[in-house]
Amino acid sequence: MKHSLLGACLLISTFLVLLTSCTSPNVNSPSLPATLIPYLTATSSPISPPETSQTPEGVVAAETPLPSQTPFAYTIQQGDTISSIALQFGVSMDDLQAANPEISPNAMSVGQVINIPSNPENPSGEPTPTPAAFVIRQIECYPTADQGMWCFVLAHNDFPDFMENVSAQVTLVDANNVVLAGQTALLPLNILPPNTSLPLTVFFPPEIPVDAKPQVQVLTAIRLLPNDERYLPATVNNTLVQINADGRSARVNGQVRLPANARPAGQVWVTGTAYDEVGWVVGVRRWESNAGLSPGGSLPFEFMVSSLGGEIERVEFAVEARP
Repeated sequence: MKHSLLGACLLISTFLVLLTSCTSPNVNSPSLPATLIPYLTATSSPISPPETSQTPEGVVAAETPLPSQTPFAYTIQQGDTISSIALQFGVSMDDLQAANPEISPNAMSVGQVINIPSNPENPSGEPTPTPAAFVIRQIECYPTADQGMWCFVLAHNDFPDFMENVSAQVTLVDANNVVLAGQTALLPLNILPPNTSLPLTVFFPPEIPVDAKPQVQVLTAIRLLPNDERYLPATVNNTLVQINADGRSARVNGQVRLPANARPAGQVWVTGTAYDEVGWVVGVRRWESNAGLSPGGSLPFEFMVSSLGGEIERVEFAVEARP
């Protein structure tokens, strides 16, 4: 085999943390299933190679009408409540809360941006903020054996500031450009750091034809102000990647550390993004912990990441930590 047991890539990065409300203590929780179904057949070769200045095939302009209903952004005003916003835009409170799992209905603040689901007509006329421009470096989809499909959209932040609420609409079309399905793709983390790439991911349940092609449109992205007090600095250190002999999975481990002058962290997320030898994303996994991390201390992590495509060549890491 062309891979050794000790395989590839150490990436030490500093990240910030965004509060979410759906984690539990000491959880090893993936953004993909723990057991991934191998891809049924390879998709066609993309037009442009990864990590180039060319726009990948399938990216559509932001102003292009979407073929399916998607969220739009709304800035919370003085006196707004979950019920009043739901009434204003004609959506249910359950749908509104499902579209914003990180938002506490009892702790919303003026100026906070939330997603309004399932009504692209925007009946109130509320202006939709223009998304911060992030670069889409590659788009690739992998059909599964049960006729589902995973899609990865590699987003890159060229700005010196962090981004949050990064999302894109992925629409699958057939050979005649007939729409088959559409969903919102999200990052495995809540923040896209400066000069960093992370994949937006989305799964389409069966039945999706193996020759379906993706079209991608940027939906949301917000640039953060420097030194935002909501977030803590954290680094990934001493990482080890052990790729299995068949190249289809890798066991990874390492440590998350906080500077001695930081506040304690209550929640830590680590992601591992697997790439093949050409540089295409073939898998991603997220590990979570609420065990806590003291300033100057370290927190060990270990998890598996699997490939939906070709053999894994390297794994890159990212981390978030919050008080």
